[in-house]
Amino acid sequence: MIDGWQWDSTLFQGSAAYYERGRLPYAPRFAETLATALSLDGQGRLLDVGCGPGTVSLAMARYFIEVVGVDPDEDMLAEAERQAMRRGVANARWVTARAEDLPASLGEFRVVVFAQSFHWTDRDSVAVTVLDMLEPKGAFVHISDHKSPPADPTPLPLPAPPYAGISHLVRRYLGPVRRAGQRILLNGTPDREDLVLEQAGFKNFQRHVVPAGKVVKRSADDIVAWVFSRSDSAPHLFGDRLDDFERDLRTVLQQTSPDNRFAEHLPATEIMIWRK
Repeated sequence: MIDGWQWDSTLFQGSAAYYERGRLPYAPRFAETLATALSLDGQGRLLDVGCGPGTVSLAMARYFIEVVGVDPDEDMLAEAERQAMRRGVANARWVTARAEDLPASLGEFRVVVFAQSFHWTDRDSVAVTVLDMLEPKGAFVHISDHKSPPADPTPLPLPAPPYAGISHLVRRYLGPVRRAGQRILLNGTPDREDLVLEQAGFKNFQRHVVPAGKVVKRSADDIVAWVFSRSDSAPHLFGDRLDDFERDLRTVLQQTSPDNRFAEHLPATEIMIWRK
């Protein structure tokens, strides 16, 4: 778990409605890459811990008999259910729980995935619990954007979103230290999942980087949604200054691109796999 921070139920309060529009998708072939790496055959069960609005659960559902998404935020799970219905995914179910509540009588799984969520948990104890929940030769999977990609030389057809300016504005409203729910993050986000999982007893590490290879165009509304989808700039953090913040945010965006159109390189997706 992040040093100096304890779980807060308001972490993503009000963010669920902004996820689908605001967050960049994973690389287009991330699900196929993971299915190939794990020799998935439509059998077994997937557990997606910290599933949010079901981004990974729904993409992977066709490779399993059942997928179970776990998240403590009921609004996120309601959004996941809406997305499942919209996409016609009938083999997914959603459970309100924290990772620390596992095993939560959920049974055994072929794959347990954490998509940019493991760092919010008590990683040492959760890793040990997940090991016990996996079937023989089951897999623990960590999915994230590629954090250190090489520079993409492809020129952008439109201005890039002004992320530095957005960050400065958020800090001006919320203070210089990153917020997370009602608390602050003093030491950033922990890494070295490999050490945590090796200590828990996992082995046979594999790493796959799935290239995205495309430029995505974004509107000002998309960027505003991205800001409000984040734990450190969730809508509730601004209180009665939310409208003022959004007005200033849109001013920053328009100063960068007067017609409110942006472009950016879709990041590659990093998939890390450990075996039971």
